Amino acid sequence: MRKGSCCMFSSGVIGALLLVSGITLFVSGVFQTLIHNKLKREITLTEGSKVFATWKNPPPPVFMQFFFFNVTNPDAFLKGEAKARLTEMGPYTYREYRPKHNVSFVENGTMVAAYTPKYFVFVREKSVGDPSVDLVTTVNIPAVAVMNRLKGAGFWVSSGVSMYMGSIGTTMFMTHTVDELLWGFKDPLLTRLRAIKPDTDEYFGLMLHKNGSDDGEFVYHTGEQNYLDFGRIFTWKGEKMLSFWKTNQSNMINGSDGSAFHSFLTKEERLNVFTPDLCRSIHMRFEKEVEVKGIPAYRFTPPRDVLASGKNNPENQGFCLTPKKCLDDGVLDVSVCRKGAPVVVSFPHFHLGDEKYANAIEGISPVHERHQTFLDLNPTMGVPVRAMKRAQINIHLDRVTGFPMTKSLNSTIFPIVFLNESVVIDDASAARIQKLLLVVTLVSHFPLIIIALGVILLLVSIILAIRFYQNKPSAKKDTSYAPVSGKVDDQDEKNGTFIGMTSVDKS
Repeated sequence: MRKGSCCMFSSGVIGALLLVSGITLFVSGVFQTLIHNKLKREITLTEGSKVFATWKNPPPPVFMQFFFFNVTNPDAFLKGEAKARLTEMGPYTYREYRPKHNVSFVENGTMVAAYTPKYFVFVREKSVGDPSVDLVTTVNIPAVAVMNRLKGAGFWVSSGVSMYMGSIGTTMFMTHTVDELLWGFKDPLLTRLRAIKPDTDEYFGLMLHKNGSDDGEFVYHTGEQNYLDFGRIFTWKGEKMLSFWKTNQSNMINGSDGSAFHSFLTKEERLNVFTPDLCRSIHMRFEKEVEVKGIPAYRFTPPRDVLASGKNNPENQGFCLTPKKCLDDGVLDVSVCRKGAPVVVSFPHFHLGDEKYANAIEGISPVHERHQTFLDLNPTMGVPVRAMKRAQINIHLDRVTGFPMTKSLNSTIFPIVFLNESVVIDDASAARIQKLLLVVTLVSHFPLIIIALGVILLLVSIILAIRFYQNKPSAKKDTSYAPVSGKVDDQDEKNGTFIGMTSVDKS
């Protein structure tokens, strides 16, 4: 009894202490604060941090896919007899290697500078065909660029150039292999122009000179002073602002380059990403919760207002340089940073764009799941575990005075190719993150574990108390005496008279 009461008392006291301590720790958030502060110190772009090595040389494979739009009725379109009819060709997939070079710390170590050259290697097993053989008929971009530069030059100048283009066989559409369209071919029109203007490049390609090149020097905040600045761009090519657009807001370089985000993300955040390909910053909003290789993640994606026209989103008014020729929702004229070529970017198949752009072309049909851009980020660490960066390159076709080949054209945003740059975390990195997240979860929820142990010990104490009082002997029993009956058998008489004792309840 003495041993049972001791266990009952001990478990009760310890359970109560654990319960009170756990509740106090949970309410104060001490353990959660400790682990959060430790992660904030560890996730920085500094030598020896947990993320610096993978930031310099990302282990997950990055793939770049190209989907070309092949024109099947160029003559009917040029004559104004039909909409352009396109068929999608792709993907043509390339493995992308992007280690950072010339990494150096600046501003007393609070920032880090780096270049990110990109190298592309063709991956046959992930492609639909042979890029050196497959032919694509598309807009003659060099010819359109020349015509666009001569707008306003006068009828006689334009007519003279038009006749010259006709004499060397230049037309509005051209047919080349995928390799040539991507990595470059010698264009006869550009070759002729180079004789007049020596700085003209006689080669044209959508990815010309990009294999092994970089987008210039980026300087990033390390996040050591403020975890919210982790990976945020400080300057690009030595500048804190762009100079392409009309307003300071449009010229701002906001956020990261898409490869790094601060820890402890919330669903309410607006994530800013600067992309040199678009010559601007964009933002993303939370869409839904997902899971990638067992890692929980928040999916962020650009909302419709990112590429909305200035009339529907005042933030975008600065992206229209010619007010009377502003484009509608879903497209962005980037000719200002493409050497004057009438290049327009959008999401693939004009996803999130004005319906008129997709309706003007046969073979264009936007599908959210296939054409959206998104980032899946683990909210605790801010690590991208999956990403799809999708963009479409278009050419703005319109009538140009002095060029008869354009006389039947209506203003059309003509799709050329769309790109899908994708990455999924590798298994080894996923395993490391899972272990780290498990540690974070256990430490953060340690007060709950203490509370649970306190509750269990209190329950044990209560059970022991119930059993103790159930097994305790009753003090209400006593003894009474009664004489034995005088009628006894012969055997009893032989033994003599005796008194029998019988236990009788007082009740």
